[in-house]
Amino acid sequence: MILDNLLTFDLAVSLAIPVGTQVSTNTIDLGVVSGIPSSASGGGARDIGIGDDPAMKFVVQVTTAFTSGGAATLSVALQGAVDNGSGAPAAFSTWYTSPIYTLAQLALGAALFDMDMPRPPQGIAIPRFLRLSYAVAGATVTAGNISSYLVLDRDDQIYQSTNNAVMGGYPAGITVAN
Repeated sequence: MILDNLLTFDLAVSLAIPVGTQVSTNTIDLGVVSGIPSSASGGGARDIGIGDDPAMKFVVQVTTAFTSGGAATLSVALQGAVDNGSGAPAAFSTWYTSPIYTLAQLALGAALFDMDMPRPPQGIAIPRFLRLSYAVAGATVTAGNISSYLVLDRDDQIYQSTNNAVMGGYPAGITVAN
């Protein structure tokens, strides 16, 4: 997995926040920064998704285990925005939201939001800007960090049992013949 600073949403950002929403530190700009066509008019956004093989993938990983005084939960949402005509994002629209992760699922190393870059939902314009939104519910989070990126190749393996924080390969007892 190769990480690109221009495709990084967050690098170990703290989500120790009260109930509410926090957006990613970085907004990814898919516009053509120099050259033709001009991105300021809404055109020129890079195509990073549908039809590409392999498609860009999300990596959202817990880098510090989450703790809370109560039953805190977390969900992650992908948001996109078109150019406002001045080279800045217009209003962001939420495309997809992850399942709701419980505190027990937010252990060190847990992989969240494992999906390929999706097509924009029907009725939503192709974006120039992308960001993630993190929603904490239930109780204040007292500790917990997330790192999140868009990558070409994610380090995917099957997990141990139902714990998505521990990659393990094949379960015990499996013999693979050469």
